[in-house]
Amino acid sequence: MSQPIEELLQDLKSTDEGIRDRATQGLWEMWFMQKGTQGLQVLRQSQMMADSGNVRQAELMLTQLIHSQPDFVEAWNRRAVLFYMQGDYKRSIKDCQKAIALNPYHFGAVHGLGLSYAAIGNYNDAIATFRRALEIQPYSLTNQKLILECTAMLN
Repeated sequence: MSQPIEELLQDLKSTDEGIRDRATQGLWEMWFMQKGTQGLQVLRQSQMMADSGNVRQAELMLTQLIHSQPDFVEAWNRRAVLFYMQGDYKRSIKDCQKAIALNPYHFGAVHGLGLSYAAIGNYNDAIATFRRALEIQPYSLTNQKLILECTAMLN
């Protein structure tokens, strides 16, 4: 039996790294499995397409998945990652914002939104977004480091 999402979110704030890691893994599994094995299969196929350089096909698969399952948070997040990797930060921002609107605790989408803001030089929004990510995952050294880097860019 898997843990309820509230418990997992609380465990992200634990001082015990093992508990935090299990919670992180549990949430990712929950998000990827939101639409069952069929949704998971499309996410995996699109990732394989992207990894093999067929980015256009990967994007098409994710877009079709989003159209058929508009509440599938991870489909929005995966497409945001794809856009980010292509340097299409504005589209990545839009998809991250949609994922976060559907799931305000999706630390992956919040982190991705911060990365996209930083990539376009919008450091104030990036800092605010990384701080929001830290509210979900207070022990994330990556987000702490990015806040410092973005703050340095403002000076």
